[in-house]
Amino acid sequence: MTPFAIAGVQMYVNALQPNVEGMLHRLDVLMARFPWTQMVMFSELSPFGPLDKYALPHENDVIDQFCEAARRYKVWLIPGSMFLTSPIDGRIYNTALVINPDGEVIRRYAKMFPFLPYEAGIAAGTEFCVFDVPDVGRFGLSICYDMWFPETTRELTSQGVEVLLHPVLTGTTDRDAELAIARATAAQFQCYVFDVNGLGAGGVGKSLVVDPTSLVLHQSAGQEDMFPIEVDLSMVRRQRETGMKGLGQVLKSFRDRSVDFSVYDRTSTTNDYLKTLGPLEIPQQGSRAGLHVDVPADAEAEERNHKRALGYGTTPFEGRTTVG
Repeated sequence: MTPFAIAGVQMYVNALQPNVEGMLHRLDVLMARFPWTQMVMFSELSPFGPLDKYALPHENDVIDQFCEAARRYKVWLIPGSMFLTSPIDGRIYNTALVINPDGEVIRRYAKMFPFLPYEAGIAAGTEFCVFDVPDVGRFGLSICYDMWFPETTRELTSQGVEVLLHPVLTGTTDRDAELAIARATAAQFQCYVFDVNGLGAGGVGKSLVVDPTSLVLHQSAGQEDMFPIEVDLSMVRRQRETGMKGLGQVLKSFRDRSVDFSVYDRTSTTNDYLKTLGPLEIPQQGSRAGLHVDVPADAEAEERNHKRALGYGTTPFEGRTTVG
């Protein structure tokens, strides 16, 4: 058995003022109540909320505060994510940090799939985040919309990731779909999934912890919550060898596959259909995109067509039969 205690913190997030002090306060409370916790994760964009006008430099004092807190409590800390400006290209990335118990930032992960078209202006990252906790196991990090693309988790678990850390900011009606994806991801890739959402400007809550059999170990409701869960990574290893409940050995089956997927070859024509779907843009009022029906050029033309269908003309005697 390889036990390891991971705590998620689901907290209220303000969009117009910093939440850093509140995060540090909740960390204090968490460690006072559950001192056996070894890793703590907050939700996506929890330090400063969802507005990129509050983007910070790549290095800043807030990161130093989080590092000091991790060092003080000797915990691994993932303080959600922040909009950080790259010193290389000047673009803004939605960036999560992995801080070790010595208070050192060992990984930075930039979200690969910004929630386009709604997160326009946020650059997409290109590097995966994998790190080892000594004597425990291998962890991977993805952010919110990343998990809707199973290729991201496929890449991580193919590198041996056993626990997927997944901070989210979902305040929309697709949260239930996201929860279904989290459970499916755990089963498909035989890993633990820690999916931590915020409240207020940080989301609708419903944070979720799922084991490698897709069993829900904990689900928050719509109020603040802190939930330490002790995971057993030997369960992951056992299941990957013998299959989920002694059944599907999906990682080995994928490894031994007899087919390559041409859709990933950008030079192939396999994805030609995708090119017909139109631009990636926010729908507008009355949008008929994707319906593929004939629409009259204007309302007047529609009215004329309707009258003709009923046998009436558009002038007093048009379309009528007269008697001499």
